[in-house]
Amino acid sequence: MSSWSWKASLAGVAIVAATAYAFAQMPSGHEGMHGQMSPGGQQMMPPQGGSSMPGPMMPGQQGMGGPMGQHTMMMGRQGGAAGQPTMPGQDAFGAIAEVVQILEADTTTDWSKVNIGTLREHLIDMNEVTLRAAATERALDNGVEIAVTGEGRTGEAIKRMLPAHAHELSQIGWTIVTEDLPDGVKLVVTSTDAQQVIKLKALGFMGIMVQGTHHQAHHLTMATGEVANH
Repeated sequence: MSSWSWKASLAGVAIVAATAYAFAQMPSGHEGMHGQMSPGGQQMMPPQGGSSMPGPMMPGQQGMGGPMGQHTMMMGRQGGAAGQPTMPGQDAFGAIAEVVQILEADTTTDWSKVNIGTLREHLIDMNEVTLRAAATERALDNGVEIAVTGEGRTGEAIKRMLPAHAHELSQIGWTIVTEDLPDGVKLVVTSTDAQQVIKLKALGFMGIMVQGTHHQAHHLTMATGEVANH
């Protein structure tokens, strides 16, 4: 064998060895980027539709399925445009915040008359009547009789809210009579319409109390000092 042939053969062996070493050092997921090799040596393209496993990510890269991706998607669903929470976390806090925003947006607001403290006291009364008052209901032929009672602040809230609220509810067409009790108020609600009688019995105490659309507007006028707490 000539000197030239021997050197050429040695160079060829070195090239093959270097190529094999380079393939051995490739990441295991590398073939997913360019397709897999079939047993016959032909390249196989990954299946369509994204069913193949993705290759390794670059440092700092995070897939949408990872923790950061899930967090981002969750914030997008729950947050505002800036990715911030929008729920106030407490009903009375939210109601007061809404009224304050309305007052701030109104250039005619007379801040010398605004009293948010009055609204807060009313919302406390609402909480007492809604969650702490006891309501004993008795069905009548033409409606329902409800004895609403409570101790301490709850009893005081009942006496403030129910008589005033009954006046508003009478606008619906029902006949409403209130009677003072030592620890609350008796509420008698009747109707001459048989279907309304059925409805009254189904609604019960709180179902009757939430009727009408006056209450939200009442909160605003209360905060501006136009009406007193009830």
